[in-house]
Amino acid sequence: MPSHTLILEVGVAVSLVALVGLISNRLRFSVIPFFILIGMVLGQHAPKIGDIDLTFTESKPFIDFMGRLGVLFLLFYLGLEFSVGRLIKSGKSILSGGTFYVALNFCSGLLLGWMMGLPFKEMMVLCGIMTSSSTAIVAKVLTDLKRTANPETEVIMGMIMFDDLFIAMHISFLSGLILTGSSSFWTVAGTSLLALAFILAFLVLGRKLVPAIDKVLQDKSSELFVLVIFALLFMVAGFSETIHVAEAIGALMAGLVLADSQYIKRIEQLVLPFKDFFGAMFFFSFGLSIDPMSLGGAVMWASIAAFVTVLCNVGSGYFASRFSGLKKRNAVDIGFTLAARGEFSIIMANIGKAGNLMPVIQSFVVVYVLILSIVAPLLTKESRNIWNAVFGKDKVEKKPVKTLSDLEGKNPSENKGSGNDV
Repeated sequence: MPSHTLILEVGVAVSLVALVGLISNRLRFSVIPFFILIGMVLGQHAPKIGDIDLTFTESKPFIDFMGRLGVLFLLFYLGLEFSVGRLIKSGKSILSGGTFYVALNFCSGLLLGWMMGLPFKEMMVLCGIMTSSSTAIVAKVLTDLKRTANPETEVIMGMIMFDDLFIAMHISFLSGLILTGSSSFWTVAGTSLLALAFILAFLVLGRKLVPAIDKVLQDKSSELFVLVIFALLFMVAGFSETIHVAEAIGALMAGLVLADSQYIKRIEQLVLPFKDFFGAMFFFSFGLSIDPMSLGGAVMWASIAAFVTVLCNVGSGYFASRFSGLKKRNAVDIGFTLAARGEFSIIMANIGKAGNLMPVIQSFVVVYVLILSIVAPLLTKESRNIWNAVFGKDKVEKKPVKTLSDLEGKNPSENKGSGNDV
């Protein structure tokens, strides 16, 4: 393909991503499965129209790089919104519910991995895939259904924060287990501990540097503000990769540090468009790497995993609602909402791909994410009807009708007595 069509080819890719995004919004669905599907449809079996190769063979390295940036911005933005202090203040109920959520989903991953006969590394990636809820889909569903002010929403967001903490820890573990390329226990343990030490040290030392960073950012023009923030993001992510810690962890750490900045709102407004654009290209590039013909063997296991995930999430929702003093029916609200899977499950699978693990992981995550990113929002929308159909409507106690004398604070006998005394 002539090199002068490279920009045109990238333009076509972005246009197609935008088109399916408009369609998904019109249908009121999450955009994530649409971005993946358009990549898969084009991918390896798409036709060539003139000079435009819809398989994106020549531009794929560039699109993959944009997808790589998407991972960095997704994790960086996650760090900006995450707060350990907020997690602690959320209370024992959310910590308990989050613990059950991670434990049930992680154990279901272990069970399914054992049933599939996966080696240990693939099993650990599978556990990460099945335990990582989609923050993007959850936030969109709660907003679309106008449930942001509901009592269970605070519990949901607290459990999401707890899951985010798990994501950070598990990615650091997978970095040591997979990305080092070593089978030695001590090498893997050493790299995992190095990743954890990097996280803790960066949190402690980085937060002490926040006042200095704020001083640098003070009264800076927009272009200098962007350059300083992006320099910090890419330097930290790049450095973490050199010590065999996933670059995504470095991006997350940079976001966690800047979360304490006095310019946090400005930073979030700056990063959000980049997160949305490169995040979309991340899902598209992931779809391009998948051959639809290879998904057949993963459909059954992914379907079983999706069903088990919904059950486990409803179970964790039951414990969370019980600890929080909510009604039993809120268990399905919490469970169905948290069942959505998306960006972080794919990030986990990409770590496995980088470590040359079994291709079945990639096929599995595609079907698994597609099922839950579509089914979970639908279940959430109908959660109340599902509860009423299975358990019946909640009984509403009839309040006694108050008479005029009740409202006046008197009873009829008192009125009668007072009349005789006159």
